[in-house]
Amino acid sequence: MEDDEIDYNVVFPDAVTSERHWQGTKEPVVILLGWAGSKDKHLSKYSNIYNEQGCVTIGYTAPLKTVFISESFGYKELRNIAMKLLEILYDYEVENSPIFFHIFSNGGFMLYRYIVELLQSEKQFSSLCVTGALVDSAPGSGNVCGALRALTATLGQKINPVLKYIVLALFAVAVFLLRIVLYPLTKYIHKNHYDAVRDRPPAWPHLFLYSSADQVIRHTDIEAFVETIQQKGVQADHVDFVSSPHVSHFRDFPEQYALKCRNFLVGCMKNVEGTEKKRHHIDNH
Repeated sequence: MEDDEIDYNVVFPDAVTSERHWQGTKEPVVILLGWAGSKDKHLSKYSNIYNEQGCVTIGYTAPLKTVFISESFGYKELRNIAMKLLEILYDYEVENSPIFFHIFSNGGFMLYRYIVELLQSEKQFSSLCVTGALVDSAPGSGNVCGALRALTATLGQKINPVLKYIVLALFAVAVFLLRIVLYPLTKYIHKNHYDAVRDRPPAWPHLFLYSSADQVIRHTDIEAFVETIQQKGVQADHVDFVSSPHVSHFRDFPEQYALKCRNFLVGCMKNVEGTEKKRHHIDNH
């Protein structure tokens, strides 16, 4: 689907599957935010986990130039994309459904950062009910080597080798200067995604799936992030798959990964149902 230059993919479950899993309550809408360079065919494997649970899914991956260039130089193009993604919920009239996020790598987490900020600050989105967020292989902070590995993997083998090394060299210099050398001076103007969400995390539950073997995102970054938001009162858990590469946990451990996704989604939905019952009880007294 296309909406104001945003390419996304939306899938609605069949009514029988939805009714079987959610028994008359509104089925969740799962928004999948892909890693840099991911395609619909990649995200569809994850969407299927939720479609089989009777969920609506919306899959989207931010453009490479926005993730690797605009964001590195402090341009907030992703904020406009985040706004349009939330508006899609109203276009499909699912704004009253429970919302759940499944986020991949820093490419997805950068976009998630702006979605969180919009939900926290914009009155037009205040009625949206977010149940939880599952984060795969993110977030990472200030890791130039990891960023270069991510860009190298994204560029692939088809690009001219000389052009590839020029792009990587320019990117490395830009990231090193803007995100490490100058960041202490510029962070008050434009915080990076890691610091922005860590410093003001959303209240809904989070589950982080990662691996100690990840060569792109340091597991210590994720673990430190989890510890910090837990200290701020956010319900957060994490699972180390130990041996799987970056955003490859589902590929290496399909049954275990899918089970983690389903169980976390169901748990988040139970939290929402419990809150609604309490509110109903208070309103009736």
